[in-house]
Amino acid sequence: MLETTLIPPHPALGAADRAELTRAVDALEHVSLAVRLAGLIGRPIDIVTHLVPERARALAARATTMALRAALHVAIKGAAARKGPASNARHRVIAMAAGAAGGALGFASLPVELPASTIVMLRAIADIARENGEDMRAPETALACLEVFALGGQRGESGDNLDSSYFAARAVLARSVSEAARYIAQKGLVDEAAPALVRLVALIAQRFGVVVTQKVAAQSIPILGALGGAAVNYAFIDHFQSIARAHFTVRRLERLRGPEIVRSEYEALRMKQAKTRG
Repeated sequence: MLETTLIPPHPALGAADRAELTRAVDALEHVSLAVRLAGLIGRPIDIVTHLVPERARALAARATTMALRAALHVAIKGAAARKGPASNARHRVIAMAAGAAGGALGFASLPVELPASTIVMLRAIADIARENGEDMRAPETALACLEVFALGGQRGESGDNLDSSYFAARAVLARSVSEAARYIAQKGLVDEAAPALVRLVALIAQRFGVVVTQKVAAQSIPILGALGGAAVNYAFIDHFQSIARAHFTVRRLERLRGPEIVRSEYEALRMKQAKTRG
């Protein structure tokens, strides 16, 4: 008689896991940069965004792609991964300094300020990934860090046909992430113009660009100036750190409890929160 080797099932989510997942659902499904900025500037950010000149929008789009290419380079080279405890405060101070410069100098500084701020955010995101047990040597981890910039995009307003839920967004990104990871594993970052990498950057830029335009709009308000630019960048990095903590919490729970269990519980919590808020 043949012996059957039984694979033990993943343990179900405990109370602590469920509490973590509840916080992750709240961050990934209900928290937006637009709400943070509206509280900062005292008016709906959508109204201010509509006033951004077309020339500034085009500049923001170019700066977004530049920022993501720079972040991809840093992530793949492993420069984002540090040893030692994470320092959220340090990242925020650097981002605020960059934002202050952007607020003082205006639109013209965006091609320099945005890549700098994005790399600072990437380092903060990598710290969070490491704290959640990610393998910082793996290309998949580097791309999961980059993925945060797409997941933190304004939901339902980006015009990129991505569904509003976290798992739907991950599903749309999955193929491009997989292709890019496969390319990097085989060849490294030898050609940043490789189709797999270009496609991934373009897909992330569709969503990240929405919040970049909101950031530009908020920093363009004359009464804010340099101080306002620093505050806007604080909100900017704090938002993406929150998204990163949630994203890597979900990934950690998937490794521990199994993707199917985590997704099922996540969707149940998402529906419950939606009903409560509705």
